[in-house]
Amino acid sequence: MNRLKAGILFGGVSEEHPVSVKSAQEVARHLDTGKYEPFWIGITKDGAWKLCDGPEAGWEAGRTVVLSPDRSVPGLLVLDDGKYETIGLDVVLPVLHGKFGEDGVVQGLLELSGIPYAGCDVPSSALCMDKSLAYVVAGNAGIATPNFRIVRAGEEVEGLTYPVFVKPARSGSSFGVSKVSGREELAAAIETAAQYDSKVLIEEAVDGSEVGCAILGSGPELFAGEVDRVALSHGFFRIHQEDNPESGSENSTFIVPADIPAETRARVQETAKAIYRALGCGGLARVDMFLTGDGTVVLNEVNTLPGLTSYSRYPRMMAAAGLPLPDLIDRIVAGTAR
Repeated sequence: MNRLKAGILFGGVSEEHPVSVKSAQEVARHLDTGKYEPFWIGITKDGAWKLCDGPEAGWEAGRTVVLSPDRSVPGLLVLDDGKYETIGLDVVLPVLHGKFGEDGVVQGLLELSGIPYAGCDVPSSALCMDKSLAYVVAGNAGIATPNFRIVRAGEEVEGLTYPVFVKPARSGSSFGVSKVSGREELAAAIETAAQYDSKVLIEEAVDGSEVGCAILGSGPELFAGEVDRVALSHGFFRIHQEDNPESGSENSTFIVPADIPAETRARVQETAKAIYRALGCGGLARVDMFLTGDGTVVLNEVNTLPGLTSYSRYPRMMAAAGLPLPDLIDRIVAGTAR
């Protein structure tokens, strides 16, 4: 049987570079090399592309490689001493997070190259990356969203009801996010968020539990993983901010399946599917939501290339639904046809 030539992108120039490398390491541990011939393409923090043996230590010393923009040569150009060799690819699996990974940029490059790739397409990736635009589209589809406004650094803001959350509108994880309890904290929080994005989002604090749902597939038939709930001991949930996330978070644990009634669980899953469809998602995404005391499900954000590390929520939710990571990878790759 001919193995599928799979290019696996990891690393990247965003703040989530280390998480991406860990995700790729987990993929490497579970990838069926009887089915796939992997070509590991690491992107350094400076943006250099390196063809390497895998995402282990020292991968940055790999050979220089670029993605061919020529559709007649759909694959990689490996550069060496002024010469190049070509490597054809059947599919690309981006294991990238944050800016230049799940915001439509690399997806556009792959579209130009004509190589099938896993995950959401250009429009849905860009839309989900911008939380304010995602709220507008989801709200017009009848889905509950937080009240919000957009500001710029140095702008005077009046009329807020505290507490509020201040965050970069287009950034991943919890980088640059602050919970603001009063006006005297607002300016500093806006400046912090502006370090990650010129567009800053101020949104109301939703009184409810944080829940999530992993979604897989495209079209009318979607597979939903088990719902999880983020149990907080104090503060607010700050994903990927821990020094050693493998050992757990200092203020949060994940309950999978979520300790909520079956009827509520089904409502969360159906709302996640509705959000996924409204935003045009395909392939995979993790939909994060709030569950309020009266049972309302409110959109928080959508992660179009969620983490695949040993401690990440997406693979945990899928495993709890009977889809372990090797099978999950197969399903993700199988959904790349466009």
